[in-house]
Amino acid sequence: MKESQNIEFKISWADECLKIVSAFANSNGGKIYIGMDDKGKPIGIKNAKKLLEDIPNKIRNKLQITSLVNLEKRDKRDVIIIDILPSSFPVFYEGKIFIRSGATTQELTGVELSSFLLDKTGNTWDKLPSDADESELDKEAIEKFIALSENRLPLIKAVKDIKLLLQNLQLYTKDGKLTRGAVLLFGKDPQFYFPTAYTKVGRFKTETDILDTVIVNGNLFAQLDRTLEAIKKHISVKFDTRVKDFTLEGLSRRDIWEYPLDALREAVINALIHRDYLGTAPIQIKIFDDKVEFWNLGKLMPPLTPDDLRKPHQANQRNPQIASIFYYTGLIESWGSGTIKMINLCKENGLPEPEFVNYEQGIGAFSVIFYKDIYTEENLRKMGLNERQIKAVRYAKEKGKITNKDYREITGLSDEGARLDLMDLVNKHIFKVEGKGRNIRYVLR
Repeated sequence: MKESQNIEFKISWADECLKIVSAFANSNGGKIYIGMDDKGKPIGIKNAKKLLEDIPNKIRNKLQITSLVNLEKRDKRDVIIIDILPSSFPVFYEGKIFIRSGATTQELTGVELSSFLLDKTGNTWDKLPSDADESELDKEAIEKFIALSENRLPLIKAVKDIKLLLQNLQLYTKDGKLTRGAVLLFGKDPQFYFPTAYTKVGRFKTETDILDTVIVNGNLFAQLDRTLEAIKKHISVKFDTRVKDFTLEGLSRRDIWEYPLDALREAVINALIHRDYLGTAPIQIKIFDDKVEFWNLGKLMPPLTPDDLRKPHQANQRNPQIASIFYYTGLIESWGSGTIKMINLCKENGLPEPEFVNYEQGIGAFSVIFYKDIYTEENLRKMGLNERQIKAVRYAKEKGKITNKDYREITGLSDEGARLDLMDLVNKHIFKVEGKGRNIRYVLR
């Protein structure tokens, strides 16, 4: 055993251990071993029987929770084990909130504290009251929502009173205030109340060389449309010259996109719905030569992991009110299916699967990264290629093919070594073989 997210060793008991107890209770629970050194070696404790009485009483009196406290023998030495369960309410230690992060105990402050307390109260940011009134709602946005929602809410057109409609959708609080979610979804100027609730789209040559920046304001439905237009400006390859109908009545030329638009739309919706709006950074979309990265505040809601997003999953909603409204419009099919749709669309278009990145620190953040080329060095390394093979792929991309002789020249390998490396690339479905005998060449699939 070693110290971790849910294990702590202490040589002896001191009342400051209550801080660690509170951190475990505010996190996912854990165990404190009293009478063990930092390496987990039992050294034993004196007055164990007295501590068995004192510790539970101090935990209950100081923290208002109950924990299991037991005495065990480890290498014939007395060790007390305090077993702390996760708490459904905030546990304060000397007026402060602590949580467990890795093998450390951290105090929460600022936005992290607000997010934690909101979560523990069972409320969500989008259901809290706002200061806006009905006159600040965009009627066109509401009408658009009504038109899109007819399939899933067949009786929606029968409701003529906007306030009644929003009440039925739970977009008013019990004391008659518009919720924050309502303002974000349908407000004329939501940024007046929530200045950082916007999206930033940038075209990057490098991380520091920015070619274009677009700031997208407005309600969430407007942000969705305008964000997609800002992205499309930078991912159009060319006009499809295969279409021959160029009549004046309707030019049939259409753009070819570097990425499937429906997958990018899912990523935008994902960011708008799941963003942690307590944070102060906007949604950020960076378009590079070889990838597009979507980033928003708010790590994955437990117990989800990035691997879970690649299969059917059920998730807690950070903003359930916003998610429900998007579901009614048909813009999302069901909660938890958007990431699978992104993966399938990329595969169908011959692109690498998108990468999902969860940043755990603080309130955290989440990224979806789309790669244009399956043969980027980063992706090739993920596929298990060595540096020689990556050189060969780059060579084949530039020259259109590579031979055994070419491979030997750029890597210095023997004939047999080159043959084995190249056949490994064939077996990994990166190269295919063309020609026979001395005319054999390897080309990218």
